Amino acid sequence: MSDSDKGPPPEVLSREGSLDAPFRRPIAWRDEDYYDLAKVEAEMERVFDICHGCRRCFNLCDSFPRLFDLVDEGPTGEVDGVPKADYAKVAEACTLCDMCFLTKCPYVPPHPFDLDFPHLILRYRAARRRAGEKEFVREQLGKTDRNGKLAKPVAGLANWATARENTPLRKLMEAIAGIDAEAELPRYHSRTAGDRLKAAPVPPNPAGPAFGQRKVALYATCFVDYNQPDTAVAAARVLALQGVDVRFVYPECCGMPQLEAGDLSDVAGKAERVAAVFAPLIDEGWDVVALTASCGLMMKFEWPLLLTDSAPVAALSRATKDVSEYVVELARTFGLVEGLRPVEGGVTIHHACHARAQNMGAKSAEMLRLIPETKVDLIERCSGHGGTFGVMKGTHALARKVGRPTARQAMQKANGTLCSDCPLACKHIGQMIEAETAADAPAPPRQAHPIEIFARAYGAL
Repeated sequence: MSDSDKGPPPEVLSREGSLDAPFRRPIAWRDEDYYDLAKVEAEMERVFDICHGCRRCFNLCDSFPRLFDLVDEGPTGEVDGVPKADYAKVAEACTLCDMCFLTKCPYVPPHPFDLDFPHLILRYRAARRRAGEKEFVREQLGKTDRNGKLAKPVAGLANWATARENTPLRKLMEAIAGIDAEAELPRYHSRTAGDRLKAAPVPPNPAGPAFGQRKVALYATCFVDYNQPDTAVAAARVLALQGVDVRFVYPECCGMPQLEAGDLSDVAGKAERVAAVFAPLIDEGWDVVALTASCGLMMKFEWPLLLTDSAPVAALSRATKDVSEYVVELARTFGLVEGLRPVEGGVTIHHACHARAQNMGAKSAEMLRLIPETKVDLIERCSGHGGTFGVMKGTHALARKVGRPTARQAMQKANGTLCSDCPLACKHIGQMIEAETAADAPAPPRQAHPIEIFARAYGAL
């Protein structure tokens, strides 16, 4: 019997309504049973039946409304009336945001029902991938390091070709590659974050309260390195201002796109290689700071579930913090350098699902509230983007449907700046706000990463 099919051990069975802490099981990706599609679908039927009887997740993503509609419109009114082929419709709408597991489901381990809906969808995708079902364009979009390196020398041309305003080319891309012509795509830069920080390293401030006491290996992530280098520069300058010794370290992508596609062996390989690079730094006392929520989640939680026997992965998990989390920790431990100035017009912070899934609290909002006389409003609702989910023709409209309530909340806040722990979510929300903003209305909010806003408040960016 596969570890993925075993029930919980007797000693962790909880009582109904118990306050026992939830936990997640290791991902048994090395076990051949993990990829047995018949067994996966049998487990999906069991879980879907429990979800059908509960329905607490009806207002999260579109996976649950799809499931409930399939049940209600089926011949039996129960899960046994839903064809197994239709399970793909439920899986398609899941962005692996983890919100059902973390915020809604009362049946997660150690409950005897033993539900982990996102990781079950992950297993389903892995099984279908093993069976030969792959989406070529999504696979290519997920090769972020390759794409960034190819686009770097022709960044201007790449940005012109992929701009939404370039209607002919975007329509052609939609027809050939299935990338929605209306989806905002990331921009590339000829000078990456690594180029900028290696050419002009930021020395620690000797007058900073953490001088000589903290040193950080900055994991910039693929998106920040290639698409949003200002974020890495802002993080380095803010941390250095506090006296922190900062070093740029980016071996390769964390593998979140491959995780979403069910390519778990590839993700495990990335985890092992990245952890090996960071291992000697961690041994020397360097902290690791991640600049996007998805990458922080991978390094802290997903990698250790894939590689339970890897000491370097476990050490990296313990050493990693989100950048906002780290700044808040510095503020509490040492205090911050004076000089923060108010942000005019206020800030709306979207608490991204992958930041919430780290179970660390709304650290970006907490960090921004350290800025004096600045209005900070927090939104805790899914943006709907979900990586490639938000740009492909088949799911872009669904991404907008899920994210529209978040965009409307942001519009109601009427702040001058919009930010998110996830830069793609921020871009997606901003695009929806722009679409719903009347021509004679005030300009849509500026978009930035929270650490960029904090750096600007210091006059450091």
